[in-house]
Amino acid sequence: MRQGLLSREDRRSALTRLDVLAADWDEVGDVLAVRARAEALLARHPLRAADAGQLGAALHARDITGRLTFVSLDRALALAAEREGLRVLDAED
Repeated sequence: MRQGLLSREDRRSALTRLDVLAADWDEVGDVLAVRARAEALLARHPLRAADAGQLGAALHARDITGRLTFVSLDRALALAAEREGLRVLDAED
């Protein structure tokens, strides 16, 4: 909307879809724990900082919930997630 790329109707539709998706995801609020995890991941895997943050958050969420399936089309990130013990949804599935 700010950049004029979406109509009001498209914006409402996108926000509705976002609400539907948000009902099924886990949000991580412990930023310091995620950052510490991400720093350790950077030492073990050839990841970009943002990817290490994403994986760190996923691992933190898994520790809290006891379950998590990781989804990524980035092969290096998916491989790191597998090596860290996460179930990774294959892009081919």
